[in-house]
Amino acid sequence: MASKKTILQDPAALRRFRRRLLAWFDQSKRDLPWRVSRDPYRVWLSEIMLQQTRVAAAVDHYRTFLRRFPTVVQLARAREASVLAAWSGLGYYRRARMLHAAARKIVKDNGGRFPSTAEQLRTLPGIGRYTAAAIASIAFGRPAAVVDGNVERVLQRILGRNLSGEPLWQAAGQLLDERRPGDFNQAMMELGAVLCLPRQPKCPLCPVNALCATRGEHLRPEPPKRQRKRQIHYALQVRECRVLLTQRPAGAALMAGMWELPEILSPNGAEPWLTLRHSITTTDYTVRVVKDASAPELSGHWIAHSRIKHLPLTGLARKILRAAGII
Repeated sequence: MASKKTILQDPAALRRFRRRLLAWFDQSKRDLPWRVSRDPYRVWLSEIMLQQTRVAAAVDHYRTFLRRFPTVVQLARAREASVLAAWSGLGYYRRARMLHAAARKIVKDNGGRFPSTAEQLRTLPGIGRYTAAAIASIAFGRPAAVVDGNVERVLQRILGRNLSGEPLWQAAGQLLDERRPGDFNQAMMELGAVLCLPRQPKCPLCPVNALCATRGEHLRPEPPKRQRKRQIHYALQVRECRVLLTQRPAGAALMAGMWELPEILSPNGAEPWLTLRHSITTTDYTVRVVKDASAPELSGHWIAHSRIKHLPLTGLARKILRAAGII
């Protein structure tokens, strides 16, 4: 028995798919700050921020970062510590370091002008296949298809096939509307983010429902990753408008050079002033903060309150200092 044709094998269906998807995107796309302009610097910044960060969490950070560094030249001229401080709260700080390194390369090698093709963009630090295609298509109108988690799910459901790797990228390229590649890529990602959801897809609202091979039934939801659980204790030492903070070594594997509260290895039964939850990748932390602890291992630098906002703080340190009303 012959398998049913997909829209990639039916030119008329493919045209309908592109037309309906783009019409839906034009009418229903979310109002996001990085969609105001096709300036490559702003597109690039948004794409780096959205790696491993939810849209809702990225919006305010995006606006704040742009106020601090409105152009690639100003970003390139900044100190790394200033860039990390502006990035604080987004996590995965390697992204900020690569962003800074790429800005310096763009200014040094290209006079501040962005490369316009996906191939050229991939030569920059921190830019992989997806990010290069997103910038090239959105900022420069290049016919480069993107594949992220949302697009992968949409493609598999639309085509009714468990594609992965290079065949998935090839399918995305065949589906792409080359007249409006940037809008089409954003529309595919938007569809996966708001309608073609992993566990409860909103098929009746989908603009391409009639052209979908599976109507959301094709993929089984992935089992959630098991989170490890840990308890950690920190000391909050405050003295005359100064706070005791420590800086991670420059060679640390995680969050190198970031500032945080000193960790207490043995709280000696001291009652915590604050208990909160904090998650990093696959670990859920129960964090207990002790005020004015007398643990012998405490050491660090006394930092004036007025200076703290200029330091690259870890997300957890920022959370604690906010709870204490210090920042």
